[in-house]
Amino acid sequence: MSSDALLAASVSGDRLELSAAGDWTADRANDLERLVMAVAIPQKSPIKVVRVDMAAVAKLDTYGAWLLERLLRGAREQGAATDVVNLPDRFRTLVETVHQTTELPDPERLRRTSVLDWLATVGENIAEVGRSAALFVQMLGALSFAFLRIFWRPRTFRFTSLVNQIDLVGWRAVPIILLITFLIGAILAQQGIFHFRRFGADVFVVDMVGILVLREVGVLIVCIMVAGRSGSAYTAELGSMKMREEIDALQTMGFDPISVLVLPRILALVIAVPMLTFLGEMSALYGAGLVASLYGGIQPEVFLQRLREVISLNHFMVGMVKAPFMAMVIGIVACVRGLETKGSAESLGAQTTAAVVQAIFLVIVLDGIFAVFFAAIDK
Repeated sequence: MSSDALLAASVSGDRLELSAAGDWTADRANDLERLVMAVAIPQKSPIKVVRVDMAAVAKLDTYGAWLLERLLRGAREQGAATDVVNLPDRFRTLVETVHQTTELPDPERLRRTSVLDWLATVGENIAEVGRSAALFVQMLGALSFAFLRIFWRPRTFRFTSLVNQIDLVGWRAVPIILLITFLIGAILAQQGIFHFRRFGADVFVVDMVGILVLREVGVLIVCIMVAGRSGSAYTAELGSMKMREEIDALQTMGFDPISVLVLPRILALVIAVPMLTFLGEMSALYGAGLVASLYGGIQPEVFLQRLREVISLNHFMVGMVKAPFMAMVIGIVACVRGLETKGSAESLGAQTTAAVVQAIFLVIVLDGIFAVFFAAIDK
């Protein structure tokens, strides 16, 4: 096929008629680039309408769609109206996606300065928060129905997937969880000793570290780490599957994506996070005891004796009770964001970032709610 056959042009009055044909793909880049440049509308041109007929295009990839978008945008910048006709349905999604991802910002939006515009932005953000809350509740309901179906027919549950997810989010997360919590415990002990020493109350650092680690810091640090590590992975995995239409393929084959993809991941988090919390709390206490011995001069047997005196089973249970609820929140947010991914890499990155930020925010909010609840019941 000659390069001229890829794009033919004819002028009728103030109309420019373009007929595209052949393969608009990257391997014809040189020919396509030359032809698009040749039909570009110069400044002060009498052309008022540009019409592109895509009926004869056999193949179209992202490069070809980008060239088409560049051609149309150049015409609009010169004041001409543009129209694409006879675009095959199989290319329509690609052309629309390229148009959306390359769309220039609205100049009027960039010039927003008034109070009303600021309030409008606040309103849009509040509406998005409400939409996210609705998606969270919808996912929670879908998970409940999926769990009931599994409970009614246990053989349909993919136990292998659950074990694999526990390995990914639990066992393989142990080294980084132990390291981070060890350092947190050591830092808490060092700062406590440094300040308590002024009052001759070095030994009270054991009270502070023990209660903080078991009730608050241990589970909070572990869940934040899980949100950043496993939550982002869930969003990226489901988002990639959504982009490649694998989730649509599952539905076409009669499988429920919630039961197949989401439920095993969230159950794995609910099982793994309490175990990681326990290991993290023990690691933090070990780090605190090591620093207390080396920096504060508190012997290990004194540290352990004081720990037994001030720490009760209630302190330990408070931290452990929080873990599965926080794990469920992290999993639901991550899966919702993944399933909300659109057909571009930009959308996947935005949804992954949103998943981590929202999960960490909700974990901290949930921790505050639990703190108020346990204070109310004197635990």
